[in-house]
Amino acid sequence: MIRVEPHPLVEIAALTVVFPKPLGILGIPDTVTALLAPGAPAPMTADDSVRSAVRDLLRHGGYKPTGRGKPASEYLLKAVAEGGLGSINAAVDAGNAASLHSGLPISIVDLDRAVAPFVVRVAGPGSTYVFNAAGHAIDLEGLIGLDDADGPCANAVKDSQRTKTTAETTRILAIVWGSRALPGRAAATADFLTSLLRGTTDAITSVSA
Repeated sequence: MIRVEPHPLVEIAALTVVFPKPLGILGIPDTVTALLAPGAPAPMTADDSVRSAVRDLLRHGGYKPTGRGKPASEYLLKAVAEGGLGSINAAVDAGNAASLHSGLPISIVDLDRAVAPFVVRVAGPGSTYVFNAAGHAIDLEGLIGLDDADGPCANAVKDSQRTKTTAETTRILAIVWGSRALPGRAAATADFLTSLLRGTTDAITSVSA
């Protein structure tokens, strides 16, 4: 389902998930909510070596993962510490919980807003997309990310507004952005995410890449 262009560092794990009802009316398991609290215990923890490996992954193509362009997993750490990470929906909250504790960024793509085929590649010069409802854009040049048939749609920093989940979402593609410097960690994070999503659906499929 996902083609990965040659890259010396990227190691992804991916899942497709089908929910029994739209995310807007689907409940969020207490186990997920608890993991988003400061200091919550979890089966995975991240340290500086994980954060360094993720930044090296993003730097490889020339992207600078600093400031507002830092990996999404680092943003989550700061948001939780400051008490500013609110609930969004069952899919995004589970992704945030797995990302927060594993240290790996996770993208959540609405499969009914994206268009197959999918490919993981480094974005070329001039690549951008809008990442929020306010219309703000991110410069993608040099950043490893996911493209669908209509162009870039997700990455380890900020996902595209075009393919983000909504209250009507019932099918998602989750991408764990791992590095070969952390062998097996992407797969372990995908397993962690799967365990969190089991409280909302049993229709979870691993995607080969």
